[in-house]
Amino acid sequence: MASAAPAGYLLDTNILVHLIRGKAVGKAIEAHFGLHGGLNRSIICVVTVGEMYSLARKWNWGQSRLARLQHLLGEVVWVDINRPSVLDAYGELDDLSNRLGRPMGKNDVWIAAVAKLSRMTLLTTDGDFDHLHPGHLIRIRLDENTGNPVP
Repeated sequence: MASAAPAGYLLDTNILVHLIRGKAVGKAIEAHFGLHGGLNRSIICVVTVGEMYSLARKWNWGQSRLARLQHLLGEVVWVDINRPSVLDAYGELDDLSNRLGRPMGKNDVWIAAVAKLSRMTLLTTDGDFDHLHPGHLIRIRLDENTGNPVP
């Protein structure tokens, strides 16, 4: 019997970057996870919005990519971090990561806290969340060059 598909995905910032660039990796991610029909089953942490605006400035994105960013941000649900349960999960995961010798960037801790509480599968191309999987969150790590899941 096949396992049930996740209820939806929490998209890490690097996934949004690949989707906006529209190159082969982003297209592979869209196809593999059914994102091409719309992102209505996807969420992002509000911290990711700030990260995306920062990256757009850092990389000097032109009008075309900025328009794609605005469109993409309009298709996903933004999860606020100003909730007691998210704040508590942040403290828990930050402390755990430090005790394990795996300190995380603060934005990644926020994203992890939202992933934990939402119980949605985190899609990412980096290993920053590996030590939290599967005990605290479910994540699918994707190869940053192909978009295929990494075993």
